[in-house]
Amino acid sequence: MLYILIASLMFGILIALHEFGHFAAAKLCGVKVNEFAIGMGPLVLHRQGKETEYSLRLFPIGGFCAMEGEEEGKSLDPRAFPNRPWWQRMIILLAGVFMNFLTGLIIILVLLAPAEGFRTAVISGFSTDVTVQAQGVLQAGDRIIRVDGHAVYLQPDVSFFLSRITGSQVDLEVEREGKKLSLPGVPLTAVTQPDGSERLMLGIYMQEFEKATLLAKLRYTWLEAADNVRMVWYSLSELLRGAVGLRDMSGPVGIIDMVGQVGQAGASAAEAAGSSAFLGALQGILSFTSFISINLAVMNLLPIPALDGGQIFFMGVNGVYTAFTKKKMDPKYLGWVSAAGFVCLMALMLAVTISDILKKFGV
Repeated sequence: MLYILIASLMFGILIALHEFGHFAAAKLCGVKVNEFAIGMGPLVLHRQGKETEYSLRLFPIGGFCAMEGEEEGKSLDPRAFPNRPWWQRMIILLAGVFMNFLTGLIIILVLLAPAEGFRTAVISGFSTDVTVQAQGVLQAGDRIIRVDGHAVYLQPDVSFFLSRITGSQVDLEVEREGKKLSLPGVPLTAVTQPDGSERLMLGIYMQEFEKATLLAKLRYTWLEAADNVRMVWYSLSELLRGAVGLRDMSGPVGIIDMVGQVGQAGASAAEAAGSSAFLGALQGILSFTSFISINLAVMNLLPIPALDGGQIFFMGVNGVYTAFTKKKMDPKYLGWVSAAGFVCLMALMLAVTISDILKKFGV
């Protein structure tokens, strides 16, 4: 129950910040906002401002910033959203994405603030537990900067991309004595795991640390955020090429489970290290929240109707249409497409939620 409350609070805050981004940008651009709501469904609390109604609704699964003319697609009011210059509409649409990305950045920076050092992707030695075929090609002191063409932002990236290799060799790029070297076909060693499975390993140790100065903390904050963005795109590409299916996707129910698992894992790790279990759980949940916040930012940029990216895409289509025909597209057509996209999005969310529930019961 605790983790359900935490997950609901997490979603509520992230959505509220997203919608506040739209709201603040709309106000700065002089757009009339009819209602700013946190949550969806029946009204719980509301207050009427000078021109905007501020409301809290029952279900913490959404929210909205209702701007004049946004739903109808047209309005005679010069302060209506469709009547503002294109660059102001673009700023308003991107403001929600910006707020989610900024939230993720701030959470990561807070989590990294106590750090004294950061583990780097510099090779410090070679394993003696396996036949190190890579030794002689790689050297201690090499900084791995690319694995199979993928840039290494953080040290864990090396293990992640090595785990995706299916052959017995990997192409690496390293930095050695200030120079970049391409090392194609570096051999991997198959090592039998305790569960009987085999894992391809490079047979290296990376135990060097970089001192956590203020600049280093800022840099690693940005790198971790960039890494999260890349993981979202990587997951989307896996979905598009059929490598993962509906069963691998998670909706609100699955994310609540993940919050519980992350919290418990953080608490267990903290206890094993002699630290506070509560702080360990909080740290794990905050780290997961930063990933979800950045995930929301990326997903909202997709050119899907009913998302911010879809509206930006329609703005571009309308701009091209106007350039060639000297007249604007009828807003009702865009409304139809948006409505159809919203229905499809809700259907997908329902299907993922049902899948999450079935997985909970082992079906």
